[in-house]
Amino acid sequence: MITILRKHHRWLMIVIAILAVPFVFYFNKTDIGAQRSTDLGRIYDRPVTEIEFQRSVRLMNLASGLGLSLGSDLLVVNVASEGEMYAEFTWNRLILRHEAEQLGIRPNSSEITAFVKTLPRFRGEAGFDIDKYTEFTKTMLPSQGFNESQIEELVSDQLSLNRVKDLLGTGVQVSESESMENYEKGYGKMDVAVVRLRDEDFQKDVKITDEDIAKYYEAHKAQLKSEEKRRVDFVTFALTEAEKKLTGKERVDPLQKAADRANDFTQALLEKGANFGDVASKLQIPVAATGEFTAAAPDPQLAANPQLTKYSFQLTQEAPFSDPIQGPDGFVVLHLLGITEAHPLTLEEAKPKVVEALKSERLRELVSNKGEEVAGKIREALKSGKPLEKAVEQSGLKLERIPSFSLVEAPAPKSEADKEKPKNETPDLPTIKSAVAALNPGEVTDFVPAGKGGGLVAVLEKRAPADPSGYDAAKALFESRYLTQRRVAVFIEWMREQRRAAGVAVATG
Repeated sequence: MITILRKHHRWLMIVIAILAVPFVFYFNKTDIGAQRSTDLGRIYDRPVTEIEFQRSVRLMNLASGLGLSLGSDLLVVNVASEGEMYAEFTWNRLILRHEAEQLGIRPNSSEITAFVKTLPRFRGEAGFDIDKYTEFTKTMLPSQGFNESQIEELVSDQLSLNRVKDLLGTGVQVSESESMENYEKGYGKMDVAVVRLRDEDFQKDVKITDEDIAKYYEAHKAQLKSEEKRRVDFVTFALTEAEKKLTGKERVDPLQKAADRANDFTQALLEKGANFGDVASKLQIPVAATGEFTAAAPDPQLAANPQLTKYSFQLTQEAPFSDPIQGPDGFVVLHLLGITEAHPLTLEEAKPKVVEALKSERLRELVSNKGEEVAGKIREALKSGKPLEKAVEQSGLKLERIPSFSLVEAPAPKSEADKEKPKNETPDLPTIKSAVAALNPGEVTDFVPAGKGGGLVAVLEKRAPADPSGYDAAKALFESRYLTQRRVAVFIEWMREQRRAAGVAVATG
């Protein structure tokens, strides 16, 4: 354990961790429903099959629906696609379960039950709400092919994960001097001036020629394609207008009946040679059809539920029927009618996209170069002893002094006067905080992109000592967040080591 901990360098500015934004994973959408020609790979010298992987996909989605952090906790690397995200969850969850068994820390049934009752999904005004739990288990779980045991399975994994983190974090501590140093950095008031560079001020300077357009088109024409279009028809198993007004347990039975009808319909589609229209006609269910639509511009009939458009683009000619897709008032089953494939655009067709891309690219470059030039001039002017105002004035831009702030908001107001102080509503304040966090007074940032366009250069003019009276109140909060971040780092390294020990071998293709 000590060896693992020693591998981690102290972070330069722990206040950035205090300010930390929640983890967000960006990825390109992939068709995770498509069949793979191989298994996912091997772990502990056994294969992980496509069926096991698909179940893991549904479990990760269920964990998210339950409000568990299990899915994000187990993603210890950046992922480039939705498929990679689900694969990482699959591998790491299998390792977690294996190691928890080896350590003897799997929770018992009473611990699982107690934790389930704390889940926000099942909480009401008076605490655990059995009606909410019943509605979820009778309507949501069957549509995913699950039952109550999968809730218990995921909660067991979440508790095991929490215990592993606790064990790994046993040796992680924060010294008093470190707490005080970071309190000063986090809570000391800072006086900062900024110079903003806005895109709209430079748009007139962006020039695009026909030669530029032709050159860009030749370099990118493999990516310049029309949007794929789809047509689907669908059947709906919805509540009646009267049933839509029901709440709580009174709503459970009508929803369950709708789910049962939807499942009966999809079962009938599994028959060899089944025809969507014929099955609907036999069961006396009306069929509605869409016109052609794209992922970016859904058909109006599907627009009310974004999931319908998403699933429409996961259907294939080989697998043209969807599972029942739940909406707020019932279920929908989709059938793929046709696909208009994306095709390469001609130069004339692509011209609007090319011009837009070139303008955006040139504008970013122009603003960034101007921002770096301004930052350099301000540094040189300050070194020569010129006032900041004069340095900025020479650049033709305006200096903006923003209200004093600390990197971390004070734990609580100390007086009625503090409560009445207006909130600092400076645009892009989080970006400014991150940019100046490691600066010393008199230092200047590089150009920092900010907001929806443009960016800024910031100058730290003064850093005042933090109010000593707030230290005790802030210490516990700081240490809790700091230790959480340190423990996450230890857990990530532990998981990587366990993956090597488990012999994870990812299949190609």
